[in-house]
This record gives sequence, C-alpha cells and structure tokens, in this order.
Amino acid sequence: MSLWMILPLSLPVFMITGIWVVYAMALYNQHVCPVNNWLYNESCEEELHLQRGPVLCCTLENIPLISKSGTMPPESCFFSLICSTGSFMVLLIGLLRYAHVIEKHQNCILNTAGLSTGWICAAGLIMVGNFQV
Repeated sequence: MSLWMILPLSLPVFMITGIWVVYAMALYNQHVCPVNNWLYNESCEEELHLQRGPVLCCTLENIPLISKSGTMPPESCFFSLICSTGSFMVLLIGLLRYAHVIEKHQNCILNTAGLSTGWICAAGLIMVGNFQV
C-alpha cells in the first residue's frame, strides 16, 4: 500500500477543517453572526452571548456564509491560504489519477475529460479564494 492514498483522504479533511477555522475566526472577530442565531433582524434588541465590544446586530448582511466569513482580514488571509492549498491538492490528485488510469488502462476521452474538469474546478477555487469581494 502506497502513501499516495493519504492525499485524496487529506483533501476533504483539510478543507472542511480550514473552513470551520475561518468561520470561528470570523465569529470571534464579530464579522458574522453565530449559526444558531435564527433571530435575524430581531436580534438587535437582545444581548447575544459571547459578544464583546460593540453591539452586533444580526441582519441579513451578517449571515455566516462560507465566502462571507472569509471577506475581512485577518480571516481572509487564512481563507485564501486554505483555498490555494486545496486547489493545488485538487490539481495534484487529478494529475495522479490521470497518470494512474493511463498506466493501468489505455488513455480514453473520459480520463482526459476528468482531468480537465478537475483543473477547471481548481481554477475556480483559486478565483474564489483570492478574490473574495
């Protein structure tokens, strides 16, 4: 068994953990509202737990979306790092899978289509990660 099999397993673990860390950073810096606050537009009158500093009014602009959590510094830097590393891993996994299929079988159009689709997805992830606004 090869150590290369750890690479496809580490991609979702790394990306999911990184996205939750970015959300935790945005929540700590009060750039987004907590997920469990379902009183948007009504929470301005209530005190939110774990809130420090100025009062955060949870409106529809503060909904904790993935891209919304990574728009303001310092979490935007970590969001860019996570997306860039994840897209590099997608490129590497796609290329390794492409080479593995060529080695085991002959090259086919489906294999080439899978490689190009993976690289297009990686390019989209680079765009999302580095141009948040």
